[in-house]
Amino acid sequence: MSSTGEQDWQGIVNRVRAGRALQPASWPGGARCAVALSFDCDHESFEIGAGGRAIGRLAWGEFGRRVGVPKVLDVLRRAEVPASFYMPAMCAQIDPDEPRRIMADGHEVGMHGWLHENNSLLDEATERDLMRRAFDVLSATMGQAPVGFRSANWDLSPHTIEIVRDMGLEYDSSLMADESCYELLLDGAPTGVVEVPVEWLRDDAVYLLFNRQPATRPYLSPDEVYGIFKRELDAAWEEGGVFQLVMHPFVIGYRSRIWILEKLIEDAKEKGGVWFGTHAEVARWAKANAAP
Repeated sequence: MSSTGEQDWQGIVNRVRAGRALQPASWPGGARCAVALSFDCDHESFEIGAGGRAIGRLAWGEFGRRVGVPKVLDVLRRAEVPASFYMPAMCAQIDPDEPRRIMADGHEVGMHGWLHENNSLLDEATERDLMRRAFDVLSATMGQAPVGFRSANWDLSPHTIEIVRDMGLEYDSSLMADESCYELLLDGAPTGVVEVPVEWLRDDAVYLLFNRQPATRPYLSPDEVYGIFKRELDAAWEEGGVFQLVMHPFVIGYRSRIWILEKLIEDAKEKGGVWFGTHAEVARWAKANAAP
């Protein structure tokens, strides 16, 4: 390989990387493990952002707002645990009261794009414009600025983390370089941005989402999905780490599935030594209390 070619791939690999680990010795209140629950409120934007206009799939997204989110909020309210909700600006404009209802229950609302667009397909100027517009819409709707970002489908461009840093956001939750929080590096330099990492295996849609294009069918039962998530919880507890979970109201919010969320919360409480925090709270604690 030529030196030019090596420079090319090194630049690609080193553009965004994991920096120092942000693993605290303990969590608030001396807790052994942190639980960070999150819900992507894609709603109608799941179809629109992919370039679709199918009325049936728009109704599916509407289910997330109409039925899924209220069910999720009810579970969290009864359990008295906080969570993070990520919302495209389009969805906040369709129903401005939804982010307010979520926040009124003590939860966090974070950025999730303009209309669930694929950031990796955007040029830098367009991406910056859409992220700024999304920030402004959520800030005006909620009465306070969001502090975290999650890219739709976890598709980032080479510029996404730079934009997140430039906007002064505290954390991102779109990347998968670790199971614990870490600081993001941009071209080898610390950004100050905390990554609260996700993973496909901790995402309900991977196992339970129905799609025609590309053709995918739910291939695990709710019991099997619960089993995977429970193993992740148990391991995070043993390691003193973070159990981070991604769910979608139009996926988890059905009668035969919502019990997964209820049961996982019960399991965590029964284990003891568990602290439930929003992603913003987890990011702040990890950054402030990590070993030097």
